[in-house]
Amino acid sequence: MQPGRHPDRLSAHRSRTALAAVTLAALLALSGCGGSDSSDSSKSAAGDGKYAAPRAERGDAAAGAADQGSAESGSAEKKKPSALSTPHVIRKASLSVEVKSVPKAVAAARAAVESAGGLVASESTERLDATHEASHIVLRVPQGEYDAVLQELAGGGKLLSRTTTAKDVTDQVVDVESRIATQRASVTRVRKLMDRADKLADVVTLEGELSNRQAELESLLAQQESLKDRTTLATITLSLSEPESPSKKEDDDPGFMDALGGGWHAFVTMVRWIAMAVGAAAPFLAAAAGLLLLGRLLRTWLARRRVPRQPQASQPEERTPAAPEAPTAP
Repeated sequence: MQPGRHPDRLSAHRSRTALAAVTLAALLALSGCGGSDSSDSSKSAAGDGKYAAPRAERGDAAAGAADQGSAESGSAEKKKPSALSTPHVIRKASLSVEVKSVPKAVAAARAAVESAGGLVASESTERLDATHEASHIVLRVPQGEYDAVLQELAGGGKLLSRTTTAKDVTDQVVDVESRIATQRASVTRVRKLMDRADKLADVVTLEGELSNRQAELESLLAQQESLKDRTTLATITLSLSEPESPSKKEDDDPGFMDALGGGWHAFVTMVRWIAMAVGAAAPFLAAAAGLLLLGRLLRTWLARRRVPRQPQASQPEERTPAAPEAPTAP
């Protein structure tokens, strides 16, 4: 029986030996990994103390890339606003109304707007003549009271014209809100990097980056405030005018003075046209007169040259008068 059991003992011993070798190899591998991890951790800890500023710069760059990616993804997502988001609409209206008294109509419009919770943004009134005035008013009213105030203002007199517009800016509002959230997170990250920076150059660089991001954040906040104001309060531009007074009927039958005035006007008009005609023809008349005079002079000169000179006739000899005869005596 002993010779038969010897091979079984040998195989069992070999199996236990192989298992022990495998277990030892696994323990050595685990200890090696732990040692390398601990050494890497110690090296990284030492490197952190030595290269804190470069890591801050890399973190800043990574933060900028993350901000850009977040802004792009945010703008892409906001192209499709959620169905649950509240619509934001900018409403504007322009009214032209003819009233009997402009001051009373202005007071009524101011009272209607203030009772609705609005305000008068601007007002300008001008006097057209001794009895007529015109006014131009810009009113801001809450969106909920927009239709009621508009109807009340239009019914205060004779409506001459009416124009209304509505612009949906929900996408723009949501996009600005998303960019503000992203920019605030970016500013917070840069401030944390500044707290960990220990070099003067790194601090100066991070301060410049922080100033740029804060300026962009303030610009976004201003846009948000402007959108909030325009979507909360509607704008109504009201133009008020008074009707023209009927003109006095003039007498259609002409009198002596009317005839005299008409004749004088016709005479003056005729003289004016004659003077204009003479003035227009004067250059031509002067040129024609000059040519005529020149032609006459030339013709006279040519005629003198063509006529030959005749010899002068001999003068008769002078005769001495005879002496008078003496009278004879009777």
